[in-house]
Amino acid sequence: MKKRRLVLKVGSAVLTEQNRIAKERMRNLVDFIATLMQQNYEIILVSSGAVAAGYTNIKLDKKEVSNKQALASIGQPFLLSNYARKFSNHSILVSQVLLTADDFDSRKRTNHAKNAIDALLKNSVLPIVNENDVTATEELLFGDNDQLSAYCAFYFDADMLVILTDIDGYYDKNPKESSDAKIYKYLNEIDKNELKQSHSPNTDFATGGIVTKLKSADFLLQKNMATFLSSGFDLTYAKDFFINKHHTKGTLFIPSHQKPQEYLS
Repeated sequence: MKKRRLVLKVGSAVLTEQNRIAKERMRNLVDFIATLMQQNYEIILVSSGAVAAGYTNIKLDKKEVSNKQALASIGQPFLLSNYARKFSNHSILVSQVLLTADDFDSRKRTNHAKNAIDALLKNSVLPIVNENDVTATEELLFGDNDQLSAYCAFYFDADMLVILTDIDGYYDKNPKESSDAKIYKYLNEIDKNELKQSHSPNTDFATGGIVTKLKSADFLLQKNMATFLSSGFDLTYAKDFFINKHHTKGTLFIPSHQKPQEYLS
């Protein structure tokens, strides 16, 4: 049986709490990924949280680019060591993959990255991807891991992108402001006006918001690929979808020629 390859992106809103790593949520995430790997999935994890992890150790003003780069440099090994320790409880070996937008502009460099990812997955190693904030110039930065994860899904031949965040799906209006907001379970296209909205990160360490997630989903829809947006705070819905094969909540962005059941079989 062919393994399904998922790019799973988790943001700072999920991984951090009160300026530090949210250990319980990280542990729940690790347990979820371990279960997926046991159930014939290949996982590429795109993880935010390096700057927040760095801030745990030294309080620098992250509004300054050099300080943010320094925090990422301090936090990246700290974040990875947390992952490595937790995944070791499941006998899963992790690796670090740092990328910039430039790595996807060169066919040669993209192939090198893909070959490395393929080799890691073939040997049941979990690649943990993040943007290389430390050395990349501003024009080479994605600026948010939502876009990076969409590129990883497309260029690394994933079957799907999964975005775990601080909301449980995409609504017709802001559920924090409107009690009658309704969640979209399926969408074949995204209103272009929604993609033009300003970014609205929900934490001090987040760089995106719902708009960057919609842009990532839209990018993949144009490539005939699907995205599942769900809660990273409560993984029940993601577990239902990928393990129990039942779509209880969360938004599936899916090309119009595909059927939702294809992803639940």
